[in-house]
Amino acid sequence: MPSNSYLLDTNTIIYALQRRVTLPSADYSISVITEMELLSFPQLSNQEEKVIRKLLSHFSIISLDESIKEKAIAIRRTKRLKLPDAIIVATAYINNATLVTSDKALHTIAEINVLELDNLLSL
Repeated sequence: MPSNSYLLDTNTIIYALQRRVTLPSADYSISVITEMELLSFPQLSNQEEKVIRKLLSHFSIISLDESIKEKAIAIRRTKRLKLPDAIIVATAYINNATLVTSDKALHTIAEINVLELDNLLSL
């Protein structure tokens, strides 16, 4: 059963910004990896950075800790995921959050609940 706590993946935030969607009321967080990915695009303008930072201020940002690190290592040893994706999946798992992502590879991870942005918007 999906929780009322959601971890937003990088692609979800990008799509939400592009589509100017309003997320339903819930407990939202992001991984520090997502924060880093969003703010490190080489062509990011100062205005875009301000918009992203303002948006991110509304979310809890979950840093790496020992439990997330160990879970990410275990996930990488059993799944074919890039390290940032393994960290994001581990973050959702450890925090008992539903991962909101459009990344099809992450929809195959049985240990976590996963939703597409459009499915979240229709709840």
